[in-house]
Amino acid sequence: MQGIIGKKVGMTRFFNGESCEVTPVSIIQAGVNIVQQVKTVEKDGYSAVQLGYDICSEKKLNKPQAGHFKKHNSEPTKMIKEFKLDSPEEKLESGQKVGVEIFKDVPFVDVIGISKGRGFTGTIKRHGFSIGRMTHGNTDRRRAGSVGSNTCPAHVRMGKRMAGHSGNEQVTMKALKVIKLDKDNGLIFIKGSIPGKTKGIVFVRKNKKRI
Repeated sequence: MQGIIGKKVGMTRFFNGESCEVTPVSIIQAGVNIVQQVKTVEKDGYSAVQLGYDICSEKKLNKPQAGHFKKHNSEPTKMIKEFKLDSPEEKLESGQKVGVEIFKDVPFVDVIGISKGRGFTGTIKRHGFSIGRMTHGNTDRRRAGSVGSNTCPAHVRMGKRMAGHSGNEQVTMKALKVIKLDKDNGLIFIKGSIPGKTKGIVFVRKNKKRI
């Protein structure tokens, strides 16, 4: 299995007594993922597994969702995500529970999440533009400046970086180092920051390029 669903808990740090190094780490609560459906090459044309996370009551489901869980004899969950299998021969069954043990001996992972929404922001915060000079009566310190061309093409070019909505979009952080796995509590400790707010849903998958 290539990945798992989790929830961002927050950040902490690890202190190495031998090298006296402090490593900032993000904590992901993967807990228990439930296998909702197993897709095969013979039936579906490809091999994959559908995982569910965060068990919920059947009262909160609509009829199609309730029928899907009942058909595959699995517990209802709020979140469903499909991941590829390591190999078509991997044996999984509906209702089976999996955890962070799939990342055993995996040094690097990719984390996918929704970034924090920052609303309508200017060009300096959104694109990293530099501010204007702070002296000699300059009043255009944080303005974008000219945006259009003159005679040709006489309009604002497509893709011009301007002020607008920032954040609240899918972000993938690749090749993050796995510091520690806590199988008892279902926790993954990853070096550095990951996208999303605290208690936000994230998808963790194995990184194939750095092994």
